[in-house]
Amino acid sequence: METQDETELCFPELFNTSCRKPKHPHSDAVLIYIMMPLTSLVTVILNLLVIISISHFKQLHTPTNLLLLSLACSDFVIGITMCFHILISNGCWVLGDIMCALYTILEFTTISASIGTMVLISVDRYVAICDPLHYLIKVTVKRLTICICLCWVCSVLYNSVLMYNNLEQLDRYISCFGECVIVVDHIAGIVDIILTFFAPVTVIIVLYMRVFVVAVSQARAMRSHITSITHSGTVSAKKSELKAARTLGAVIVVFLTCLCPYFISSLMGDMFITTSLPLQSWLFYFNSCLNPVIYSLCYPWYRKSVKLIVTLKILESDSSQAKVL
Repeated sequence: METQDETELCFPELFNTSCRKPKHPHSDAVLIYIMMPLTSLVTVILNLLVIISISHFKQLHTPTNLLLLSLACSDFVIGITMCFHILISNGCWVLGDIMCALYTILEFTTISASIGTMVLISVDRYVAICDPLHYLIKVTVKRLTICICLCWVCSVLYNSVLMYNNLEQLDRYISCFGECVIVVDHIAGIVDIILTFFAPVTVIIVLYMRVFVVAVSQARAMRSHITSITHSGTVSAKKSELKAARTLGAVIVVFLTCLCPYFISSLMGDMFITTSLPLQSWLFYFNSCLNPVIYSLCYPWYRKSVKLIVTLKILESDSSQAKVL
């Protein structure tokens, strides 16, 4: 018969070196074993629908939608990494030191790429609203593709350098078998938060404040009496851009609301991954599930695309030419 101590070990056969299973409060247990798996599943499914929609339908191959595609890709990966975070939160990591390091780099890279994409979205809306006459010239599919690729490549390189000490000696900070801990130097952690949180958030807020001011002035102008056909077309275009600005603004507000508690708690605490799952961590992950919900509420093309995907009509020939706008 197993003793009480043995039942609390991650690896009972390694009595002297195994980690002990943590005892979670009821609230944490609900987050780890119910909310986290459910959030992971919904996040993966909803963002996969966004990825398929924008990738498949030709009408959706626009600069702004490329940014949504990048964001959906990062949210999709975050949805997958939630499964690994459940293992960490459970207190018994069974995938080894290499997978622990790779998982951490993947998660940090995806978070950095997600934040970088939010900055690009802010720049895109800033140019569209504040310099509409040159928007089509300055913002092209080719240029945005290059910017998005650079964003992801820089995220990979940056986080690889940040995690170099952990990669150099995988078990440096491991105190027992079944533990996945990645430690970042305190100074490096402060620099990381400045580069991946405070600086991007400042850029996003400044740009969108400017967008908001210009959008309000344009909205007032559009309420004036314009009877010219030429001016009517201009107003229609402005309305489209303003609607996109409002929708993407909602995405950014939700993103910052979910992001701030996570980074503030990281700044106030130690810079490492622990075996606990505080509410602010789950809130950060939950944001990846909210973005497709915002699209479904604000973008008719997303609802049409999902209908075509769910009914398998995308398998028909020439389905990529379908009118979803």
